[in-house]
Amino acid sequence: MRFRPGVRTGVRTGGRTGFRVRRPGRLAAEAAALLVAAAVAFPLYWMVLSAFKPAGEIQSTAPRPWTLSPSLDSFRRVFEQQEFGRYFLNSLIVAGAVVLASAVIAFLAATAVTRFRFRFRTTLLIMFLVAQMVPIEALTIPLFFLMRDFGQLNTLGSLILPHLAFSLPFAIWMLRGFVKAVPQALEEQAMIDGASRTRFLWQILFPLVFPGLVATSVFSFISTWNDFLFAKSFLISDTSQSTLPMALLVFFKPDENDWGGIMAGSTVMTLPVLVFFVLVQRRLVSGLGGAVKD
Repeated sequence: MRFRPGVRTGVRTGGRTGFRVRRPGRLAAEAAALLVAAAVAFPLYWMVLSAFKPAGEIQSTAPRPWTLSPSLDSFRRVFEQQEFGRYFLNSLIVAGAVVLASAVIAFLAATAVTRFRFRFRTTLLIMFLVAQMVPIEALTIPLFFLMRDFGQLNTLGSLILPHLAFSLPFAIWMLRGFVKAVPQALEEQAMIDGASRTRFLWQILFPLVFPGLVATSVFSFISTWNDFLFAKSFLISDTSQSTLPMALLVFFKPDENDWGGIMAGSTVMTLPVLVFFVLVQRRLVSGLGGAVKD
């Protein structure tokens, strides 16, 4: 038996120690994955590091990837900012409303376009796909006039409605595959056992496609939580309705930017996203891995 050159790792099985050969190709792939992960994580590391650096080290012309004298002054300036808690609550309200509303609407819409045959069904699906291709920047001005005509400017509704509209096409397209993967025989069996369509929808179908709902919710939450364009465009005069990205503008000053405050505020903004991801990571992996199988 011939073995290709590689790295041996000992594995004890049944009282004996066997060896598994790790091929050079796999080692190269793992090394490349580590390099990519390091490249992605480095900006986050630098953001957190800058948040803990004292002002002198942040403004130094010879920056170092470490600090020997960490400081909480930048975080103190962030939390001492007026109405910071209000901005944080506004972001939670907007992101939470978009996630919940998009999940329910997308689930019902995906079920409708998958389980029922009706006129213009294919046209509707194509419109969902086309909606994903339109840049948000191209629609900001029309949306501004639309919100003005409906009297929604300077309200949280002006942020919830556009984000809900932009997150629904992606969510419907993704959930459509999950709903389609649920066997039609399962619904027929539930009907034979006396279950109504509503009961099958929420007690049987909903748990089966829940991993897909989690995956789409992550997309909706991140895009809404980090939004700056809509908040800057639709919240003009009422600062009490501002969200966290708008709060960072306080640290941009005409003479000199407060980079410590900017990095500390960005770190605080990142924490809820990380917490949300940790809470749903198991469901997210199964949701991105594919739909349920027969």
